[in-house]
Amino acid sequence: MFFGMRKFLFLVLTVALLSTAISACSTNNSSTSLHMMPLDQMPAEVQSAPLVVQQAYQFAAANPDVMKQIPCYCSCGNIGHTSNYSCYVSRADEKGDVAFDSHALGCSICVDITQDVMRLLREGKSPQEARAYIDATYSKYGPSNIP
Repeated sequence: MFFGMRKFLFLVLTVALLSTAISACSTNNSSTSLHMMPLDQMPAEVQSAPLVVQQAYQFAAANPDVMKQIPCYCSCGNIGHTSNYSCYVSRADEKGDVAFDSHALGCSICVDITQDVMRLLREGKSPQEARAYIDATYSKYGPSNIP
């Protein structure tokens, strides 16, 4: 009888621990949802890119007011980029038509910067706080592309 009780308690404890772990993993740790451009409005090469790259393009394209304030430190200022936004979008008009730049498809610094901004905004940080973090974290890679 005692052995059966020990097995039962072990099983209960195991289920409780697994339940806690699963709920912790499935909990969305973001306090704010982000505005994202639908993936089907992205070029084919973005749609076939890794998920983090897709998300970065979707976020950058949908949030120009934020992303135009965020610098990039991959030295893309040399090719005319003036913010992290321009690593993704080369042109956007009043009607919402967007011409995408392919630069960030092959640049992990651009994507990492955008992913960090997304994370910080989800955590409730302001765009200014995100900018300060990006400056402090990425300035070691090169000059800012924000003139």
